[in-house]
Amino acid sequence: MKQIQHVFFDLDHTLWDFEKNSDLTFQKVFLLNNIDIDLASFLEVYRPINFEYWKLYREEKVTKEALRYGRLKKTFDAINYVISDDMIGLIANQYIEFLADFNHLFDGTFEILDYLKDKYKLHIITNGFEEIQSKKMINSKIHHYFDKVVTSESVGVKKPNAKVFNFALQAAKADKENSIMIGDNLEADINGALKVGMKAIHCNFENQIIKSNNFISVTSLIEIKQYL
Repeated sequence: MKQIQHVFFDLDHTLWDFEKNSDLTFQKVFLLNNIDIDLASFLEVYRPINFEYWKLYREEKVTKEALRYGRLKKTFDAINYVISDDMIGLIANQYIEFLADFNHLFDGTFEILDYLKDKYKLHIITNGFEEIQSKKMINSKIHHYFDKVVTSESVGVKKPNAKVFNFALQAAKADKENSIMIGDNLEADINGALKVGMKAIHCNFENQIIKSNNFISVTSLIEIKQYL
């Protein structure tokens, strides 16, 4: 890919280990509020519900506030745990407040960023909440690698909307022909980038069976070295 000059990364689930950090955050919040609940049982129900709410959020079908409350309310109801709306609101706020206190990155994050930083301009395009994404990057010591950090909230729409990618390209002074998107979500990151004419690398860390000639698929960050 000799023509590539700009590399755009997703953050959560791509570089920043969202699931591990999220699990530790819930552990902290439940302990603080004396929530007597089996964490593993909670997370087993919460994760698919959270995924469902994020899909609705990307599609502009729920607000940020509805996502933050709804994913918790639906989970507590599903496991028959009686809890007040006020406590759900407190947990929702504390979860965001403490999430960036945990900074586990995927294996190979520093190695691949060090490898790429002198060869390309590196950027972030993320659907994550504006108030926490920079904090995650600063606390995990990767913020300095990136020239531009574009959040969907700053654009007003979410990936895979073309406006997010076009905004990021313009902010980075990059052309779609010399840009590549690297991310874990096929809908938001990969298809979104392809539709605006960018190239894409899918971080297929769970080894899903995917057949496509339109993008590259890797099972670890270090594999990216084979293509960039």
